[in-house]
Amino acid sequence: MFQNKIKSKVLQGVFSLLILLISTTVFSQKMTGLEGRWDLVVSKDGKELPSWLEIRKSGYNTLVGRFVYAFGSARPIAEVRIENDKFRFAIPIQWEEGESDLEFEGWKKEDGLEGTMRYSDGKIYTWTAVPAPKLLHIKKPVFGKTISLFNGKDMNEWHADGDNQWAVESGILKSDKAGANLISNEKFMNFKLYAEFKYPKGSNSGLYLRGRYEVQIADNKGMDPSDILFGGLYGFLEPNEMAAKDAGEWQSYEITLIGNRVTIIANGITIINDQVIPGITGGAIDSKEGEPGSFLIQGDHGPIEFRKIEVTPIMK
Repeated sequence: MFQNKIKSKVLQGVFSLLILLISTTVFSQKMTGLEGRWDLVVSKDGKELPSWLEIRKSGYNTLVGRFVYAFGSARPIAEVRIENDKFRFAIPIQWEEGESDLEFEGWKKEDGLEGTMRYSDGKIYTWTAVPAPKLLHIKKPVFGKTISLFNGKDMNEWHADGDNQWAVESGILKSDKAGANLISNEKFMNFKLYAEFKYPKGSNSGLYLRGRYEVQIADNKGMDPSDILFGGLYGFLEPNEMAAKDAGEWQSYEITLIGNRVTIIANGITIINDQVIPGITGGAIDSKEGEPGSFLIQGDHGPIEFRKIEVTPIMK
């Protein structure tokens, strides 16, 4: 009798293990090709909105992730649910009008993913995604000749993405009010950027590297460091200290971007050192991470001034 009970428990344990192995295998087969980082475009109201998706495993049978929409910071995905040949997830609203989460449905296609998005107002739009490229890191970079992107006289190296409020006065490139962003005409891949800037009390701006990765500029002196405050790679990388000066003082960034690894020196202090940027940030020009891109100066938030913008390309 005792031996029969032991055999029964052993069989139950073996059966439970087999069920776990089978369910794990089935789950793994369904999620094959979903894990990873994806450069995504949402088609909404005639516009192509750059976005980004990350899906990763949590435990044996759970998928979680992060999503960057056309604006705002990276948002958590609590669970990616798989049903038959489709997957679904939701992200919380940030600046969208409406009260509903953004709901996504997707499926695999030959060269990536595609699907639909139910916006916070209930309307449905389509999206497509391709795998984010694996960007090459250069261990011993060779720097080229430094290029000045601002000559102190005009904005010939730049163009606005809307009604232009930018001007050059007394050798200073400035935006006195919220308006259009400013985009460099020339595009770069790997580089070292040096910029000197100043902002009034309470203002907010940002510098986009390749037009895709925002380094935050904001009046945050005295605050704890954060990925959405001064010196942060917006929504992704937090500085190791708050290096901001008082509003009204000239400040500087020296930023080296190689592949998807960035080093940021703010006012002479290394605040981010050779860290990997997971993906594009909200407000990016596009989501084509494998291509060179323009610099973008955020002008749609608050006043900002620049007196020097120099870039040194990395040749190899």
